[in-house]
Amino acid sequence: MTSTIALVDDDRNILTSVTVALEAEGFRVRSYPDGDKALSALSDNPADLAVLDIKMPRMDGMELLRRLREVTDMPVIFLTSKDDEIDELLGLKMGADDYVGKPFSQRLLIARIHTVLRRAKAMKQRAHGAPPAPGEDDQTVVRGKLVLDSLRHSVSWDGKDVTLTVTEFMILETLAQRPGHVKSRDQLMDAAYSDDVYVDDRTIDSHIKRLRKKFRLVDKDFKSIETLYGVGYRYREN
Repeated sequence: MTSTIALVDDDRNILTSVTVALEAEGFRVRSYPDGDKALSALSDNPADLAVLDIKMPRMDGMELLRRLREVTDMPVIFLTSKDDEIDELLGLKMGADDYVGKPFSQRLLIARIHTVLRRAKAMKQRAHGAPPAPGEDDQTVVRGKLVLDSLRHSVSWDGKDVTLTVTEFMILETLAQRPGHVKSRDQLMDAAYSDDVYVDDRTIDSHIKRLRKKFRLVDKDFKSIETLYGVGYRYREN
């Protein structure tokens, strides 16, 4: 069944170009030029997923998400500047699912939308008691202090919650599934992105840097993600 995407951005060029790209991908799109209009429409009739710009006049994306979370749990992806790390962390704690940094690739945004929709569908099915889909792992991954639940998209370290984007979660999950085994940047890119989306090595390095930073917020001595220079990364189980 075709999914409906709500697109909220005060930049009409982005509204137009992204709407065209999403419709070409087979999505239905409802676009809104500001947070006020989006709040009124989405409160009464939520979409399957919303893409929200953070920096908007009158009502920014953070406030819009906060108010939407009072009435709906629909998945949300933020469009944000690459330097908005504080905004990112706040948004994730409020219930955003992922981030795409501006300027962004439309193919990357579409890939993230597909990923978040798949996770949301799996979680909804599990909440209603449906059996896991073929190949879906129903077990929580426990690696030392790390507890990772792929169905609930939850991560904790030594009993403390760590809030990750979908991309960060997928990279961590790939590393933690086989502790001690080195994963190259190409392997991590394959795990986190679809085949038709190009990202360079520095993108994976940036995700690893942010992963370490988030874990060190709850444990300043966190060292479980190791770099093997010229080779890749591995998870070390303490």
